[in-house]
Amino acid sequence: MRRRRLAALVALAAVIAAGLLVHKALPGSTATDVAGDALYAVAAFTGLVLLLPRAPRLVLAGAAAVWCVGVELLQLTGVPLAIAERVPPVTLLLGTGFDARDLVVYVCAVAVAVAVDVAVSRLLPRETSPTGVGASG
Repeated sequence: MRRRRLAALVALAAVIAAGLLVHKALPGSTATDVAGDALYAVAAFTGLVLLLPRAPRLVLAGAAAVWCVGVELLQLTGVPLAIAERVPPVTLLLGTGFDARDLVVYVCAVAVAVAVDVAVSRLLPRETSPTGVGASG
């Protein structure tokens, strides 16, 4: 489990760095908007893997997707925009304006994140317990 958690930490740091790069350094376009949304969803999934490495992947994927969709739907209320006007960094977490396309991007990105998680888990060497017997994970 420690190796999965470490892999998730490294991945989350890389995803956040990529997201900030997309947000701050690249010109605004449909492509950068989609990339940012995908990275947001991957960060949600990866953060959950970091916090709950033993939880079933489908549970983590569902929770990440529900979070992303919930935040997107919250944007319909105008609350994130009002908060962001007072605290601009909140934009990175809650966004400001609803876009139905984002809902599709979130679900697809979480699916890709799950596939990558499965692949990485297969590449990681199995951990052993203190008794020397292989541990699951």
